[in-house]
Amino acid sequence: MTEVTIYHNPRCSKSRQTLQLLQEHGFEPQVIEYMKQHFEADAIKTLLNQLGFVSARELMRSKEDEFKALNLATENDEDKLIQAMIEHPRLIERPIVVVGDQARLGRPPEAVLELVQ
Repeated sequence: MTEVTIYHNPRCSKSRQTLQLLQEHGFEPQVIEYMKQHFEADAIKTLLNQLGFVSARELMRSKEDEFKALNLATENDEDKLIQAMIEHPRLIERPIVVVGDQARLGRPPEAVLELVQ
């Protein structure tokens, strides 16, 4: 069976929907509650590559209060953006599902199905 990992925030409806969708398709993913188990910089960089993103900004929730308070809209230093996500995990877009060397955001939740089919 394919190993599936979900970076999950149980307080997020899209995250809950994505987890449920995976379970409905017969997968019991490894669930990482990233708000409790914080990321390290290398892990975020790996996820950015797996997602096919070219910048850390693409993984950030720009409507969060922390994003505005930290003045990240004009920040272009990748390491500073990644550090902000480490220190403020709420800034990380969610959920993220990883299968092998590929990842997808569960926005919409159905987007992750291409990884498991």
